[in-house]
Amino acid sequence: MSDLAHLERSLTAEQPVLLAYSGGLDSTVLLHQLVQLRQQWPTLRLRALHVHHGLSPLADGWVAHCRRQCAEWQVPLEVVKVTVDARQGGIESAARTARYQALAQHIDPKETLLTAQHRDDQSETLLLALKRGSGPTGLAAMSPVQMRGDNLHLRPLLDFSRQQLEAWAARYRLSWIEDESNQDTRYDRNFLRLEILPLLNERWPHFSAAAARSAALCGEQEQLLDELLAESLDALIAEDGSLGFTPLLSMSPVRRAALLRRWIARQNGAMPSREGLERLWQEVVLSREDATPCLRLGTAEVRRFRDRLWWLRPSEPLADRQIDWAAPWLPLTLPAELGQLAVDDAGISLRQPRSSETVSVRFQARGSFHIVGRAGSRPLKKLWQEAGIPPWRRERIPLLFYGEQLIAALGVFVTHEGMPSSAETAWRIRWQQ
Repeated sequence: MSDLAHLERSLTAEQPVLLAYSGGLDSTVLLHQLVQLRQQWPTLRLRALHVHHGLSPLADGWVAHCRRQCAEWQVPLEVVKVTVDARQGGIESAARTARYQALAQHIDPKETLLTAQHRDDQSETLLLALKRGSGPTGLAAMSPVQMRGDNLHLRPLLDFSRQQLEAWAARYRLSWIEDESNQDTRYDRNFLRLEILPLLNERWPHFSAAAARSAALCGEQEQLLDELLAESLDALIAEDGSLGFTPLLSMSPVRRAALLRRWIARQNGAMPSREGLERLWQEVVLSREDATPCLRLGTAEVRRFRDRLWWLRPSEPLADRQIDWAAPWLPLTLPAELGQLAVDDAGISLRQPRSSETVSVRFQARGSFHIVGRAGSRPLKKLWQEAGIPPWRRERIPLLFYGEQLIAALGVFVTHEGMPSSAETAWRIRWQQ
């Protein structure tokens, strides 16, 4: 490890970079290399983000160290404090989740994320995947290049051992922090690093390199499967992300499971175990037709409506919400990231509210309603069913009221009370999602 070729292959001078900077050896070496690269590429925009987990009494000192180092190297640093909930899969997993959530929330749209995992980390990840009984996806361990949301995520040090990083740090007399928890073998990754990998590398000096090759081969196999199954998966997934499962009924269990896993991956969901995937099939897909099955997988739910599967994230309950909307009818921001209502010529046509009528938006209504285009009144539940609206989406559709009269379910129907007469100038409302 004597030059910056690994960075020059991965980056361009015009590519803004955000480094996840813990202050430890790995990220310190990578930050130093990026600073050196910036000397060659003066247009390189580089900044660092330090996640303050608050798990160690020394954490504030680590922040101070990172600030000093970034100030010396003239790298903008952002410090983000997070709360780690150890009930979410243990302290190691919860800290990692909190760290990546912080990075996702603070990265700029065009930035490339860099993290400093190295070859020995790859061996640990592979062994942990073996312990969990993972398939090829898990055994592929960490990819050197992947997308994280809309941002490119690079791990440029995966081909280098910790020993090589230590040599770089010694050569340039770098200083870094040592997390005392890294010596605690109660944590699985530390146990592997301190107790198991030294024995393996003593017996087989090239074990870490061989493990990295195995992970890369598993990754290649998964990439090949992704490519082979992409067309089939695209045919099953609708624009709203739901999956049509009818074609899966005639497929082999192996192909079916591979498609379901890739559907979940497209939803950015936590990958279920083989048992979890089988429960999804048996309890959700194959439940009786009149059932409304629901299976929780991690923080999400899988539900079925008619012949489709839906991946649902936790959402804010809205049944009791009422939002008043008054003249001059400025754009109205809806809760729970549902978008805006605006007076717009491209919107649906309604009668204008009378001066005596207050206008409000609600998310629940009771009773029967006579809608435009239908004869007679129907219960609201029946109207939702006829429109093909799944039960969990019904509370996410804004209902426009004049006084206590339902005028429209935006994007679904208009009631007779909301229809403009031929003598009236129509009022057009658009739901911008």
